[in-house]
Amino acid sequence: MATTAQDLIHSLSNALGDIIYGKQAVTEHALCCLLAGGHLLLEDLPGMGKTTLAQGLAKVFGLEFQRVQFTSDLLPADITGSSIYRKNSGEFEFHQGPVFTQVLLADEINRASPKTQSALLEAMGERQVTADGNTYDLPNPFFVIATQNPLHQSGTFPLPESQLDRFMMRLSLGYPTQEAERLLLQGGGTQSLLAELSAVVSLKQLKALQKIVHQINVSDNVVDYLQRLLAHTRDNHEFVSGLSPRAGLAWLHCAKAWALLQQRDYVIPDDLQAVMLPVVAHRLLPKESLESATSKIQKLLQHVAVVD
Repeated sequence: MATTAQDLIHSLSNALGDIIYGKQAVTEHALCCLLAGGHLLLEDLPGMGKTTLAQGLAKVFGLEFQRVQFTSDLLPADITGSSIYRKNSGEFEFHQGPVFTQVLLADEINRASPKTQSALLEAMGERQVTADGNTYDLPNPFFVIATQNPLHQSGTFPLPESQLDRFMMRLSLGYPTQEAERLLLQGGGTQSLLAELSAVVSLKQLKALQKIVHQINVSDNVVDYLQRLLAHTRDNHEFVSGLSPRAGLAWLHCAKAWALLQQRDYVIPDDLQAVMLPVVAHRLLPKESLESATSKIQKLLQHVAVVD
């Protein structure tokens, strides 16, 4: 693997580690998601650093950034834009909304109504917005980083399955370790560090890294293993439904990006396993059971052989 690619990835990891203390696994998965060209969902309690991580990702990649605070009264046009009538010309002129950016932070996305949430479906799936019969392309690259609070909190709406499936990964930061929290308390927070954070890679370098990810080699044996895992979710009666082909593609793309992070130009079964939970957990809905969804998903690895 090219040394320059590894140097860039090392610099990205270090830069994010300076603002998100003690969460190397989470930051690596977040980098993996964006290098694979996917959208990222951050789910956790308020105050855990979700917004800080989202802003940090935009800064280290040097990308244009817009933030939308999702609320119950937010309208779809507040995100995508709207047409305004111009009296002088007698025509309607489309004014682009905040979605026309390279990184859109959809903060507390599940506080908005399902109708407003669905305004992002086309943007996330096709990288375009359709308004008044006209289609407008979004910038390239285009990432949505959304944060959401746990559903047991008041004033939240569950994301529909079609919306969840658009997110390549779902991550949770969790409480910091004692050592990390002490650094946070002694430093007075990470806002000053975030303000000083600068771009680590250029847009050209980011696109080059993404191109490398697409070129990572995947053997027939690894594809066979992935297909067995996908088939097992579809045949497993413990889930409401199995993984879709789009989920399979997301899983493979993330495995390629993870292989790059591990300094390899080929995917091994360990890569599929390393990204499994962030890619799969929000897509598989278990039927009624006392056992957690995570436990059920982890059992997939016990029931599916690496080599057939």
